[in-house]
Amino acid sequence: MQQSDAIHFCIFNIWNGKIKSGTNKLIPVTVAKFGGSAVGVDGILIPKIIDRIKHMLEQAKVIAVFSAPLIIYQEESRSITDVAINVGRSYASSNPIDIEVLREVYERIAMEYVSEKFRDVYLKNLDNFYRQVIVSLKQAAENKRFVDVIRSRILAYSGEITMSYLMDYIMRSYGIQSDHVDIEKWPIITDDNFEAANFMLEESKQNSGHLFDLIKYNEVVSMGGFIGKTIDGLETTYERGGSDRTAIDIAILLQGNYDPKVDFEKDNAVLSADPKIVSDNLEYIDRLSYNEAKLAGMFGMKILDPVAIKEVDNNSLDIPMVITNTSNPSNITIIQKNPLIEEDDFVKIVTGKKNCAIVRMESIAASHLIASIEKDKQYDNFVKLSPYRKDDTEITRLLFLEADYVRRHERHFKAYYPKVEVVYERGVVTLIGDQMWRMPKIVSTASSTVGEHDINILNLDAQEETSRILIVVEDKGTNVRDAVRAIHAKRTKIHGSSKIA
Repeated sequence: MQQSDAIHFCIFNIWNGKIKSGTNKLIPVTVAKFGGSAVGVDGILIPKIIDRIKHMLEQAKVIAVFSAPLIIYQEESRSITDVAINVGRSYASSNPIDIEVLREVYERIAMEYVSEKFRDVYLKNLDNFYRQVIVSLKQAAENKRFVDVIRSRILAYSGEITMSYLMDYIMRSYGIQSDHVDIEKWPIITDDNFEAANFMLEESKQNSGHLFDLIKYNEVVSMGGFIGKTIDGLETTYERGGSDRTAIDIAILLQGNYDPKVDFEKDNAVLSADPKIVSDNLEYIDRLSYNEAKLAGMFGMKILDPVAIKEVDNNSLDIPMVITNTSNPSNITIIQKNPLIEEDDFVKIVTGKKNCAIVRMESIAASHLIASIEKDKQYDNFVKLSPYRKDDTEITRLLFLEADYVRRHERHFKAYYPKVEVVYERGVVTLIGDQMWRMPKIVSTASSTVGEHDINILNLDAQEETSRILIVVEDKGTNVRDAVRAIHAKRTKIHGSSKIA
């Protein structure tokens, strides 16, 4: 057993409070999610994935959840999902473009990694999926719309579904006892919000028999992320980043029948800031709470889809999670419901988000709007800021982390409050840490640091209960990046540099 796998094994058993004392009768299953960056351009990193899966198999069965691969498109490295969206929009605009790119990447990968014994079988599946894409593109052109189930089918059969079948046959070619989840027997059941679907637990449990059979008779089960199906069998998609949710949803379905753990294989463990913004004195973050990971995902760090963690919380579960650097598997970040508290564990992450908007409306109207959004599960990326009074009326401020969502729904907001005020061109810088409340003068330190760099603070919101400090600035030029860098530099002085990346 490699050292990294021994670390994972011990961590998972410690989390579950059982070090193989004989009390654990459930079969362990690792749900391993491999994103596009883990697969690499044209599948160049697939041999590393095979090695990782073989190491995981030393301690547990594996359900491998795959995102769509990366390709070079228009001289850039892009996800095949992004390419498919571009193709779909072009067809809907009566401007058809070459679609062979949606097929060729899988043929290239199959020729490289699938043995002749399985190649013909896979290519027949590829032909079938490609026909589905062509039919759906024709429908998009006829309807002049790239939406709903048409969009979902194009993305599913040009991306995650095709990739999961391909990875199954690659693993078989490498001598692994593997099978794939049949799209006709899909276990992830969602509502019919086709482009931002919501997981339906009870309905999914009723459709899990095929998945459980595959786990029983195989070492590895290959499955596509991001994709769901309605009760009627229509394809749906989660929002972007939805493969994280698929991995979590599968772990939720396994509870009670297996002993699940979730391993998110990425190109790095979690750092104290986005390395694309901060290059100096970055630190590895060893542990995060569910709350910290959810906040970091909301406010700009590409750690996990925050909705994935929310679904675990909503079901009152405590599922072990780890983010692993695929290239260096000993480099991990543990995500727990209630992690151990370290002595100086104050500000863990500093992150920033551009293109935000603030919505102001009377507080009673705002409460009805929030209830509507939460009831319909339409959107999760907003927070309620501290209210203020205007002409004896309490006004609530809602910070939406995607201004485009607000632009699309302004009319909806006005239905709740005709005098609603919307302010665009806002950015937010966020300090995250469950234990920040223990740090004296943390709020004044953060605000003064931003002020020292001549960045005007438009709003500052600090709440002990939410483990975050929000600093709203004008989304202009490099304001957000500069504020993140400045605060992160101050954070390093506070914490020291024992875990510099």
